[in-house]
Amino acid sequence: MNITGILVPIVTPFDAQGNVDANKLTALVKAFIDKGVAGIVACGTTGEYYTFSPEERALVLTTIADAAKGSDNKNAITLIAGINSLSTDHSIVLAEQAKTLGYDGLMLSVTPYSLPEQDGIIAHFEKVADVSELPIIMYNFPARVGVSIEFDTIKHLAKHPNIIGVKESSGDFSHALRMLQANFNDFEVICGCDDQPVDFFFWGAKSWIAGAANVFPAEQVALFNATQQGDWQTAKKIMSEIYPVIHSMESGNYNQKAKVGCLKGTVDVGAVRVPLTPMSGSEKSEFLALLS
Repeated sequence: MNITGILVPIVTPFDAQGNVDANKLTALVKAFIDKGVAGIVACGTTGEYYTFSPEERALVLTTIADAAKGSDNKNAITLIAGINSLSTDHSIVLAEQAKTLGYDGLMLSVTPYSLPEQDGIIAHFEKVADVSELPIIMYNFPARVGVSIEFDTIKHLAKHPNIIGVKESSGDFSHALRMLQANFNDFEVICGCDDQPVDFFFWGAKSWIAGAANVFPAEQVALFNATQQGDWQTAKKIMSEIYPVIHSMESGNYNQKAKVGCLKGTVDVGAVRVPLTPMSGSEKSEFLALLS
C-alpha cells in the first residue's frame, strides 16, 4: 500500500437538509485526485464520522471508493478507512466493511473514553491487527482520545506485520523525532500535525495525513515534492504562505474551517453537524480573509 505523499482525510459534504451529499462528495474526491494527492482517508476526524448512521457510513465509504476507482488516476490513489470506535470489537466489524468495499488500508486510534493503560492499548491494536486483512495505520491523537501511545508501545506494535505506521498528531515533535530516529523496519511515522510537516519531512517522514489538505491540496503536494527534491527553501516558502490559515485552524474550530475553506473556499460543502456548531459570521469572515 502506497502512503507516500499527501493523503486527505476528506470532509463530508452535507446538503441544506443536513444529509450526506453523495454527488458533491464524488466531485470532491475527483478534485483532490486532480490536485495530485496520493490518497483519501474516509471517515476521519474531519469527515465527522462519529455523526454517521450505519447507512450513512456505508454511503460515504462506497461513494469515495467509486469516485476514486472511476478516476483516470485510480491506480495511484490509496484508499484508507478510519475505523475508530468506542469498542475494539466494533472496529473489527468496521475493518471488515472497509475490505468488502475495496479499501487498501485502515486508520485506527486508541478507543476514546475508556482511557486504557499502555498494555490495553497494545491489546486493542493487536486484536484488530491479528484478524484484519488490511494494513493498519495507528492514530496517536491524545487530545481526542485522552491517552497517548507511548514510545515503547509504538516500538512493540511496529513489529506487528499488519501495523505499518503511525499518524503522529500529539503535537510533541520530540516524541515524533524519537520515533523517526528509531528507524523501525517497514514502519512509517506519518505527519499528523499540520504545522510541522517540514520538520517531519526533514527527518525522513514520507507522508502527511492533513486535514488542512481539504483547503490546500495542491500547495501541500508542492511542499512535499519540494522536500523530496531537497528544495528546503521552496518548502519553507510554501509553508510560510499557508501557515496563517493552518495556525487559525489549529487554534480552534478546525472542522468548521476545513469545511468553510474547502479548496480555498471555492466549494460549498455545507455545515458541520451537532455537536459541532457553525462559526460566528465575524470568525468566518476573518478566516476567509486569510485565504485571499
